[in-house]
Amino acid sequence: VQLQASGGGLVQAGGSLRLSCAASGRTISDYAMGWFRQAPGKEREFVATSHWGGPSTYAGSAKGRFTITRDSAKDTLYLSMYSLKPEDTAVYYCAAGSIYGTRTNHYAYWGQGTQVTVSS
Repeated sequence: VQLQASGGGLVQAGGSLRLSCAASGRTISDYAMGWFRQAPGKEREFVATSHWGGPSTYAGSAKGRFTITRDSAKDTLYLSMYSLKPEDTAVYYCAAGSIYGTRTNHYAYWGQGTQVTVSS
């Protein structure tokens, strides 16, 4: 499966963004799907994951502010982000894998990343 992330940009603190991750080659219904992010000088970290037919899981920093959804008809994964903070600034990556988990090594396929910058 190939993944293409989009929707990042520059937003003021308190604002909102919706990231998209379009899949091709395989349907996202075949995979656990996740969002990760990586800030400059930091390791890539888990944000949220969506398991088909099961509950979503969020990092503590994302809980209550971010929502992960999937549209199987469009083979697209979304991350809706609200009440954004400067510390949310990072490159956001979508990922697909066969293991529903929070570690990067649970996911075999990665999109190219989309930059999110939150100004104070």
